[in-house]
Amino acid sequence: MTKPIIGITLDNEEPGHYSKFPWYAVRQNYLHSVEQLGAIPFPLFHSAHSAKDIFSLIDGLVITGGNFDIDPQMYGKDEDGSRIIKNNRTIFETTICQMCLDTNKPILGICGGQQLLNVVCSGTLIQDIASSNVNSLKHEQLNPRNQTSHSVNIKQKTKLYNIVKKQKIQVNSAHHQAIDKLGNKLIISGYADDGIIEAIEHSQHDWCVGVQWHPEFLITPEDNLLMKDFVNNASHNK
Repeated sequence: MTKPIIGITLDNEEPGHYSKFPWYAVRQNYLHSVEQLGAIPFPLFHSAHSAKDIFSLIDGLVITGGNFDIDPQMYGKDEDGSRIIKNNRTIFETTICQMCLDTNKPILGICGGQQLLNVVCSGTLIQDIASSNVNSLKHEQLNPRNQTSHSVNIKQKTKLYNIVKKQKIQVNSAHHQAIDKLGNKLIISGYADDGIIEAIEHSQHDWCVGVQWHPEFLITPEDNLLMKDFVNNASHNK
């Protein structure tokens, strides 16, 4: 069987450091975790103009995280704690995410990718967790990202629970924003002890899951199970 092609959205940066010109970037483990689990990673440049052609090439979509926030105007809010805005990236990701939603193509939203999925489904975001809840957990962990830092409670009778078969798992954490109002046709499948939504899934889509942590690090057996199930579903989508 031909391996599935997994589209993986890139981050973009302004001139400096790597190049004197604008450049794209992606952590290696986004790509190699997908390869390790039996798929071919296909990095996606930001072009709404070419989104339809790009969409036709992929069997599944990973919406990655990054050092940026979605423009709060996109979900009807004024700026209140958002940091770096990257509208070209967000417009492209919104476009191709909607295409996958419309055609039942598998979607995995990771960290900012979960937040993007929620906004595409008409949800809203907490723009800065720490300022909105002084008693919240440390969601921007101080220890290395390839280590876990807090637990997530998994709801039974959800796709995520069916995949990991556990009611509590350990995750890493690298975000300062989170879901506020849940998007249309989405359900909560995981939450932190402080109430922050850590996992969502689409109620009318065969495989559409968002997680606030970074399973591409493959730290835990549950990370492996989640990523593998996504790849397997993309294989069936070919």
